[in-house]
Amino acid sequence: AGPGKNGVSPEMVRRFGIMADLASANKINLIVGLVTGWMSGRLFVPPALDGLNPITDPLSILWQVRLVKTLVNEFKDHPAIAAWDLGNECNCMGAATQQQAWVWTATIADAIKSIDASRPVVSGMHSLCVEKTQPWSIHDQGELTDLLTTHPYPIFTPHCNREPMDTIRPLLHSSAETCLYADLSGKPAFVEEFGNFGPYVCGDSKAGNVLRGHFAGIWAHDCRAALWWCAFDQLSLTEAPHDWVPIERELGMLREEGSPKPLASEIAAFQSMLASLPFKTLPPRRTDAVCILTRGQDQWGAAYSSFILAKQAGFDIRFAYAENPLPDADLYLLPSIGGLNALTRRREVELRERVAAGATLYVSVEDAFVREVYSMTGLEFLGRCARPASCSFTVKRGDQATTLTLPSSTSFALRDGQATILAREENGTPVFSVAAYGKGHVYFLSVPLETRLATTNGAFLPNAAPYNMIYRVFAEQALGRRLIGKSAPNLGITEHPLDNQDTVIVLINHSPLALEDELVLSRSTEILSTLYGPTPESSSPGHFSIKLPANGFAVWLCRKN
Repeated sequence: AGPGKNGVSPEMVRRFGIMADLASANKINLIVGLVTGWMSGRLFVPPALDGLNPITDPLSILWQVRLVKTLVNEFKDHPAIAAWDLGNECNCMGAATQQQAWVWTATIADAIKSIDASRPVVSGMHSLCVEKTQPWSIHDQGELTDLLTTHPYPIFTPHCNREPMDTIRPLLHSSAETCLYADLSGKPAFVEEFGNFGPYVCGDSKAGNVLRGHFAGIWAHDCRAALWWCAFDQLSLTEAPHDWVPIERELGMLREEGSPKPLASEIAAFQSMLASLPFKTLPPRRTDAVCILTRGQDQWGAAYSSFILAKQAGFDIRFAYAENPLPDADLYLLPSIGGLNALTRRREVELRERVAAGATLYVSVEDAFVREVYSMTGLEFLGRCARPASCSFTVKRGDQATTLTLPSSTSFALRDGQATILAREENGTPVFSVAAYGKGHVYFLSVPLETRLATTNGAFLPNAAPYNMIYRVFAEQALGRRLIGKSAPNLGITEHPLDNQDTVIVLINHSPLALEDELVLSRSTEILSTLYGPTPESSSPGHFSIKLPANGFAVWLCRKN
């Protein structure tokens, strides 16, 4: 049958209805991507709209709205449909300004809601921006849709494809990016697509471990849901888009003939674990600090590295944007600030007041003009210039000392002033310091730790330099408030209070090697039971050892007496 008056084929609508009926009969819910012009790395549009920008051209948008309204009206009462999605990665369909992207999103979202306001509208985008003035921002998608999405493929997201997929940086990609979207938008976010991306990126023998590591992290960080992309390998399909682009032909959890790959058993095992728990929903994790992202920096690089370093050090962060009011916190991070307009004076004054009232502030610097922040460091600033070489310094914590080397484009001339110097460059210049300010403290690092690690291959491998020691130093008080302390940087621990007494603890080995660590319980805490995974072994009062297999995890129930 030819297209109807709305340009939509009645035959294709009928076929979609058959699929929806089959889904309902098999208890499968559908998230329907409506404007799916971007498919497997290439634009896929009707010939009549070929050559038009789908995001900005009025003729293209006219037919998109008709398509959306036709499908939503036809299936708004179908029980299989759980949500309407704008479409697959529509921000890849064409260039747009911030205003054009906003108008397109609002147009499609409003077209859906005008017919069906009962279901959530899902953003469906890939790689959104932190900066509000940029196209396809987290802020705009949060304003216009009900659920944000991440598609955390390391090879397509900056800074993620620098170590093997079963190591801590790529394993925390899905959690870090999804938390960033949820924190900055104020809307729930979930992992709409992830996978091993075929044997040339991550073979079947590792894919199960990678899936398990992602699932555990996504669950522990309240990322709501995760969908593996995709169901079947598609090596033999001859139709578009699979005869156009070869990159997405071996992504299935099932082979072409229907046999499951090893990773499929991990999905079943994780579902069984969830069903065995004595609670239906894992409570949100306890966060210990707010990480503030600023203008003029690599915002994703700063956020991503901060998330990993905090995890390695043993605490959890949430994100905020400096253009918005600051959440209350005992510990604030300003990672790798840079540029002429990093912070407004209003935000600097607000930070100064929070520190004076007792908060701790950590600042690392690329080359920023933030007078109010610098005035709290206790250091005397004498000037700055381009740095001819990397910066090397030794950090101490207790009886541990480590020498770290970081590339940095700027060299600051500093005097000690009222600050306590924690590390100096080889020429004696202060590089890491702490100073009291009112009732609080300010830690200052004169090199952009986070954005430099974001662009350094191998920076988070197990044998890499322990850059997280800097985070352990400035977060000492926050670490002291945790129920469980740890040493191993690849061990991630999240704490999920059930009530005033009981807390669920999730421990994840973010590495491809078996992990062993000695844990320290706070004085008032006891481990009641093991809900999943290895049971801890007591080594001395208040100390327990834990052994986790490669990319494995455990779930414990603790009680605070």
